[in-house]
Amino acid sequence: MTEPVIRKIVTYAEEVLVEGKRAVPRPTKFLAAAAVIRNPWRGESFTDNLKPAIMAHAGILGDLLVPRLMALAGGKQFVEAYGKAAVVGADGEVEHASALIHTLRFGNKLREAVGGTSYLSFTNKRAGPGCAIDIPMTHITSEGARSHFLTVSFTIPDAPAADEIVIAIGAGTAGRPHHRIGDRHEDMKEMGIRSNNTLVPAK
Repeated sequence: MTEPVIRKIVTYAEEVLVEGKRAVPRPTKFLAAAAVIRNPWRGESFTDNLKPAIMAHAGILGDLLVPRLMALAGGKQFVEAYGKAAVVGADGEVEHASALIHTLRFGNKLREAVGGTSYLSFTNKRAGPGCAIDIPMTHITSEGARSHFLTVSFTIPDAPAADEIVIAIGAGTAGRPHHRIGDRHEDMKEMGIRSNNTLVPAK
């Protein structure tokens, strides 16, 4: 199986300075790095075994995108939230998009770069050029931190073409500006819910 055929690499960055008509405590960056690649399963009626292409593509794509994302953040030490996304063009299956991001050979590249322990939130879908590429994010080590339930969204006007896949990763350098809704663990404590989602018996 050949290595990825990459048509372009796209990076996206926004820096939030004011939210809710109030200056943020510190500038907050929401970032993304994406590769537009040829779908390795293009033109095939159906492929039972996706693993050869996963093995040939996933690690390379992680190695390609992670350093670019870290550079946008100003260094891995500034990353507090992360996530991933894939969009397959009209001639592909959603499974094709999923295959290249739902493997530790891809996700661990980002997780290890920032010392993360949380699962990478994700989206995977089929769409055409100019679609919204939405990358949901969570805190890199605290999955219950609602302050870091974020989404970075961007578009690529000419991608994905019908025979392409967009592979993307995202990062945030802080939580939502002025976040004030608490976190999941606080709710669980207040409601008497254990970590396995069972109710604590009343005393």
